[in-house]
Amino acid sequence: MHAVELIERKRNGGEIPAAQLREFIAAYVRDEVPDYQAAALLMAVWFRGLSSVETFALTEAMVASGETVDLSSRLGRRVVDKHSTGGVGDKTTLALGPVVAACGAPFGKMSGRGLGHTGGTLDKLESIPGFRVELSIDELAGQVREIGIAVAGQSADLVPADRKLYALRDVTATIDEVSLIAASIMSKKIAGGASALVLDVKVGEGAFMRGPDEARGLAETMRGLGEEAGMDVACLLTDMEQPLGQAVGNALEVREAYDTLAGGGPADFRELVVEAATLLLALSDLELDEDAARERVITSLTDGSALGAYERWIRAQGGNPDPARLPSAPVARQVPSPAAGHVRQLRAREVAGVAMALGAGRERKEDPIDHAVGVVCRAKRGDRVERGETLAEIHASDNGAAEAAEAALLSAYEIGPAPEPRPLILDVIR
Repeated sequence: MHAVELIERKRNGGEIPAAQLREFIAAYVRDEVPDYQAAALLMAVWFRGLSSVETFALTEAMVASGETVDLSSRLGRRVVDKHSTGGVGDKTTLALGPVVAACGAPFGKMSGRGLGHTGGTLDKLESIPGFRVELSIDELAGQVREIGIAVAGQSADLVPADRKLYALRDVTATIDEVSLIAASIMSKKIAGGASALVLDVKVGEGAFMRGPDEARGLAETMRGLGEEAGMDVACLLTDMEQPLGQAVGNALEVREAYDTLAGGGPADFRELVVEAATLLLALSDLELDEDAARERVITSLTDGSALGAYERWIRAQGGNPDPARLPSAPVARQVPSPAAGHVRQLRAREVAGVAMALGAGRERKEDPIDHAVGVVCRAKRGDRVERGETLAEIHASDNGAAEAAEAALLSAYEIGPAPEPRPLILDVIR
């Protein structure tokens, strides 16, 4: 394998043989290919793309670069998982996992931390006092076997090729290429050992995929990679023009997930939890069609079993599930509407920017975060508000931070005539 020849072939629009692409990635992980050659190949891929054969070869090579887990073999059951491409206020795993577990399907997931405007599941979970995100593979499998659910940080030995390539993509402007995104996500899901997967591909202003066509392309590519690897995969395309639910910020989102499991919560968040859980149950080994799966999901949210599964899960990983024990910001500031009318827009990315400025997110992996701060959007797209009525709440560390956040948050809102309705779930790809 000659790296220069592969780079030249891809630069000129040719297809790299699968075996040579796998060898290139293996050599890169062994530090036998320098960063500058890997960066050159990434840029050639960004311009020329990858075929489906090349994309699967890249995914295989990334999976093979580290350890793999087969949770389904360990448990003798089909283990299900879910992945989101990243959004604002996306706390879906916190409610979805307990619902699925309460309905009888094992749920095992390795998650990551947030970077940029999207929040990370591990950051939200670490706002729970005592919660432990670092589990060994044996602990993860044992907990799924015992209580039906475990969520942990990704092992350092899982897909090291992705970690190296992602860091390189981040500094070479090659993040946003569909095949590279798909291979990055699916290599971790395949290595993580679940048998069935629901992918939530966000679409809109607050997502990495701004338009439905590119989101659908990513969803279909990831679905194809999963099925090629023997997984059953379904995809949701969901709206991210505005935040999901009301809460944006770690402890605030945990509290909202708890409220949803207790039978309340925002309607849009509940809708997504129900739909994603329904698809996962239909892909599980419970032999349910979607109608029966949906009925079981809704029952779990009304009879207390989903909330019970959440409490068992949090205790199993050392946390206290009582929402009263979550950290609270010292300042809570109400943001009044400057005019009467309907919320025409609530720009997700601008809301995320406010939450980040308050300290709820990070620009770099090593940045600390404040688990208590964030925003609660009390009025969302389509809601009628009167002048002076509360649009949102700012949870801040001090009055100065709250005052600075108010002006920025108001700019995320547009008040005027009622907008056209926009569904949360834009498409389902089975």
